[in-house]
Amino acid sequence: MKKTVASEAIHQLFTEARTYTAWLPDEISDDTLREVYDLMKWGPTSANCCPARIVFVRKGPKKELLISCLDPGNVPKVKAAPVTAIIAMDQKFYDFLPKLFPPAPGYRDVFASNRNLSESTAFRNGSLQGAYFIMAARSLGLDCGPMSGFNNGKLDELFFSGTSWRSNFLCNIGHGDPAKLNPRSPRFRFEEACRIESD
Repeated sequence: MKKTVASEAIHQLFTEARTYTAWLPDEISDDTLREVYDLMKWGPTSANCCPARIVFVRKGPKKELLISCLDPGNVPKVKAAPVTAIIAMDQKFYDFLPKLFPPAPGYRDVFASNRNLSESTAFRNGSLQGAYFIMAARSLGLDCGPMSGFNNGKLDELFFSGTSWRSNFLCNIGHGDPAKLNPRSPRFRFEEACRIESD
């Protein structure tokens, strides 16, 4: 039986982790961004399809383009964040299945011939990978601020024109400013959100 992780890790990943909207000005290195991805990539996906694609946006013209896609309430969050990750998905992920899932190279054609299946698979598994991204970043001592609240179509046109990549959600990463946290919102109890079925 595998050992459970230390309570400190559980606190960092779950019970004491918060969603940040205000950020300290600390820079995040390219090496750290690579580390986040190199942890995230090990999370499971259907047939190892790995549809998530990530664009890390720092300051400069690309950040201004990103800001132009945001709902007004999200502009200060992105302006202050040292890095904003565009969590996207490759809608033609199936072209890589012969490499990523060698036991069944024929899977490529199964997805390529069924648009509804391929799109739902890309969205579901890309979203899973986005969650792995958050946990990977937290495990390296970073804070996260995932969010919607942007024009997906405009962002895709500005960042992914001519490709099969499409945006899913955004995630600011860095070191959050604890002085600007709101009180933590409640969560459902087990009995409110779960049930156990058995014979």
